Amino acid sequence: NKEDLSGEFSQTSRDGFSLALDISSYSLNRLTAAWKHLMTDGGSIVTLSYLGGVKVIPNYNVMGVAKAALEMSVRYLAAELGPQTIRVNAISAGPIRTLASSAVGGIMDMIHHVEKVAPLRRTVTQEEVGKAAAFLCSDLASGITGQVLYVDAGYEIMGM
Repeated sequence: NKEDLSGEFSQTSRDGFSLALDISSYSLNRLTAAWKHLMTDGGSIVTLSYLGGVKVIPNYNVMGVAKAALEMSVRYLAAELGPQTIRVNAISAGPIRTLASSAVGGIMDMIHHVEKVAPLRRTVTQEEVGKAAAFLCSDLASGITGQVLYVDAGYEIMGM
């Protein structure tokens, strides 16, 4: 619900709050429950998060709470599934120029801000996020689980 994103956080509807948590966090739990039995030789589960799960982002509101829950779910699932050599991680990608993102209010302002502030002075591409996911799924990341990997041109490390 758009009002739950752009309005005051304290005015988030119960339905909007529940829907955000259901779609952005609980879905990982349910999908993992269905998949883990297929991963008899171990495996890797990767989900997508966003900086709004750890910092206040304008017009993100309840989605930030949902992403925080998602990131904590990654840690609990990693602890649960580690003994079965199933790794669970998240990628927190910065804003990406896509057709879908063009529908997000203020996205171009966000992109321009990241391009000015991030150490790499740019946003990331879909391909870079995909390569990070491939890395996390590969044996090169066999010792990594329960982590959130920021793929955001370094934006997350910056202060003011």
